[in-house]
Amino acid sequence: MAVSLIHNEDHALLIVQSYERLLGQPLLTPKHDLSLSEQLFLAEFAVLSHNSAADPVFNYANRQALALFELNETQLTQMPSRLSAEPVNQQQREALLDQVRSQGYISNYSGVRISRTGKRFRIHQAVVWNLVDENGCYQGQAACFSEWSPIE
Repeated sequence: MAVSLIHNEDHALLIVQSYERLLGQPLLTPKHDLSLSEQLFLAEFAVLSHNSAADPVFNYANRQALALFELNETQLTQMPSRLSAEPVNQQQREALLDQVRSQGYISNYSGVRISRTGKRFRIHQAVVWNLVDENGCYQGQAACFSEWSPIE
């Protein structure tokens, strides 16, 4: 049986450590009564990541992101991350991800995203960063944001 990435300590550590290495500040304020994966999953802001495939597939979303994108874990881990943007916005999204690959991260990103059921929303002041393991191997990318607004 596959290990759930949503409650996987190693993946949570990859997300948190990559963020801190690149941005020089912690993603989370430590809570000693919860594991790192629990803290990340229960965070008040949205966090998502995708793998390093040529057509990346989501491999993590916390509770806030799952609700916003109207997905469960199975749906998430079968979804190419490009589908989180409407076709008209996918080229802009790909340019953003290329910029992150070359720079390591970007902050203050805004863009339109779409949920599984077609609800459109704009994310504001998102941070997108490369996931790099302790051996320096690229593992994909992650994003976090705490501000979004529905688009009617």
